[in-house]
Amino acid sequence: MCNCVLSTDRMLFSLVLSSVFAHVSGDSCMCTTVPYKGVRVNCSSQGLRTLPRLHASVTELLLQNNLLTAVSPGHLDTLTNLQLLDLSGNPFHCDCRILYLRQWLQRNQAVSVSPVCASPPELAHRPIAELTDADLPSCASDACSEWLYNAVLCSMLCFLIGLLLWCVQLARNSTFTLGIDERHTGFEAESLRSLKPKHRARVRCSFGDDMDKPLFNMDILPQILDVLHKQHNIKIKVP
Repeated sequence: MCNCVLSTDRMLFSLVLSSVFAHVSGDSCMCTTVPYKGVRVNCSSQGLRTLPRLHASVTELLLQNNLLTAVSPGHLDTLTNLQLLDLSGNPFHCDCRILYLRQWLQRNQAVSVSPVCASPPELAHRPIAELTDADLPSCASDACSEWLYNAVLCSMLCFLIGLLLWCVQLARNSTFTLGIDERHTGFEAESLRSLKPKHRARVRCSFGDDMDKPLFNMDILPQILDVLHKQHNIKIKVP
């Protein structure tokens, strides 16, 4: 656990410092209060191989000269009040596991002392925050696979939308054929009426006795179908 040296006797800071560490893998980390700055945690030169879980109230975190090779994704996101982070002097191995730390350092350059890569040899002494995707080709291939998956999915979606629009256009331009023979020559509107008494009673109440007469004779059907043919591509077929 850590030995905390307090610069004030107030109980409030004592309670804060008592909750700073959930667990620490080193022998002794010094946690002190800094006037007008907050809580400083000094875990330098403790042989740490993993970062300790810290309270969000920590404002300064000194982790230089340990044995850290990577930082677990999301580990630093909880330190929302962090004003200084020193990770220098650690043997960071710059492979795909370093991507999280690289992104965090790029977002928080103002509060961090940028560490450098210790391995592999081709990236040794390179600042982690300055690494590019070209420096990590194996990780870039994973990103490329994700990009390819998104591209294929987008292409399929565009194909389905295009197919739907094509079907709509095809339906609008389709021609329908309606056959008329001698059986339809005497067809009148009276035969289209509902035979249910309640429907016939409602029609009489609404329109009077005029509804007892046919609305139209089917002699005008050819003119109606001619309009349908011109405006809606309905083709007339009369034997």
